[in-house]
Amino acid sequence: MTAAASRPRSAPGERPPRRPTAADGLVVVDKPAGWTSHDVVARMRRVAGTRKVGHAGTLDPMATGVLVLGIGRATRLLTYVVGADKEYVATIRLGVATTTDDAEGELLTAADASAVTRAAIDAGVAVLTGPIEQVPSSVSAIKVDGQRAYARVRNGEQVELAARPVTISRFEVHEVRPVSLPGDAMPAGAMPDGEIVVLDVDVTVVCSSGTYIRALARDLGTALGVGGHLTALRRTRVGGYGLAGSRTLDELKNLPADMPLDVLSLADAARATFVVRDLTPEEAAALSYGKRIDVGEQPVGETVAAIAPDGTLVALLEASGPHARPVLVFAPA
Repeated sequence: MTAAASRPRSAPGERPPRRPTAADGLVVVDKPAGWTSHDVVARMRRVAGTRKVGHAGTLDPMATGVLVLGIGRATRLLTYVVGADKEYVATIRLGVATTTDDAEGELLTAADASAVTRAAIDAGVAVLTGPIEQVPSSVSAIKVDGQRAYARVRNGEQVELAARPVTISRFEVHEVRPVSLPGDAMPAGAMPDGEIVVLDVDVTVVCSSGTYIRALARDLGTALGVGGHLTALRRTRVGGYGLAGSRTLDELKNLPADMPLDVLSLADAARATFVVRDLTPEEAAALSYGKRIDVGEQPVGETVAAIAPDGTLVALLEASGPHARPVLVFAPA
């Protein structure tokens, strides 16, 4: 008898047993291709037995990899996780530009990229490394007058987004592979007749929050004069959360119905995101009432996680003059 056949079934008209509600904490999911971030949240609500689930940083449907989910009170940490740096592995195709700057868009232009050298690629990457001004893709989720940019584009509007500062701390080229494309595989006018050669470039990017990797692909192709778009994207890290601690949706779906979801506790989640301040019992008690404590050695402007002697997360603290004040209290009196 198979595992599926041996699993107890609900009687007709009877709801299946509800999974026990998960504890407050974070779960790192390895998002599969084809799923939206909202799809993953919806699945996690069923697995965690609660509707209080959110995510830190949207991944496009074509992208895979690290999606950090918060459950219960841990959703309050997501604002800080979203702002963490991120790491991606990606493939950029030089020679073809698309309407969305990725493989899901319609082809705009195509050009033979066989003359583009590795030295030219490295030089283009160097210009796009460090603090830069980046224009997001017009089909991004950025709101323009209260409406998402991609929705305006779908309605036939021309959308021009303003450049914004981002930091690319690492943009490394690993391999450049020539790929032959037949001209008859493209729409009329998209590329010259006959076969052309495009270049698939495998890269690793570490960047600040708000960076669009497909915009990097577009800008690299533009700088090299052949156009470019993103064909593959996998997020390997968000701040202190990587693929090593992630779980797939299949793994989560196959948990026994009576088993509560295992999560990264609030304290461990905070340790992966913030500098930790270990509290005395008196400081922990004061913060649980929302009171300020002495600033100690905490730098001004830095948010730290305040951990009680028993290992629980009490609050997030910000320094203000001679005192540190709680901006979020997780263990109220």
